Amino acid sequence: MSHAELADDLRGLLTTWPSPTAAQEALRVEYLTHLDAHDAATDRSGPPAHFTASCLVVDPGAEHVLLTLHPKVGRWLQFGGHLEDHDRSVAAGALREALEESGLSAATLQLRPGLVQLDRHSLGSGFTRCTEHLDLRWIAVAAHGAEPVASEESDDLAWWSVDALPEDMDDSLRSLVELAGRV
Repeated sequence: MSHAELADDLRGLLTTWPSPTAAQEALRVEYLTHLDAHDAATDRSGPPAHFTASCLVVDPGAEHVLLTLHPKVGRWLQFGGHLEDHDRSVAAGALREALEESGLSAATLQLRPGLVQLDRHSLGSGFTRCTEHLDLRWIAVAAHGAEPVASEESDDLAWWSVDALPEDMDDSLRSLVELAGRV
């Protein structure tokens, strides 16, 4: 799929997604406005603020989440990253990122249907070209006993109890973990 086709998929997602809150609705509208304003908004070489896709991996009971210690950010995060022109859809990009970064196999990881959250965040001063991510988030369930293997994109991987998450976790990720338990 080309980035133009990914943009069409993204537009379809954002147009039909039932925003669960007023804040998420405001982000949905911002995302559509940004998408309309930039031809290459799904491409990492596009505007400094561009779309990304991420995926929170949970165990079958949604009692634990698998997080990666991100080497550039130095914090525990969900899996995610830039869309690639070979992704079949934005959701497929989120799943690809989770598979690549977690080392789990496609046979042990099932993406739940439906976009669950939007999150727009600044990358801070350590990044030069890319300054902001307009992230689209999904949830995936790992099969019981699935064993993650850290990739070069992670300093570490760990299962965290939803009752004992990393202290420095940001509020948007905490709310994603809460959503995972409700979905």
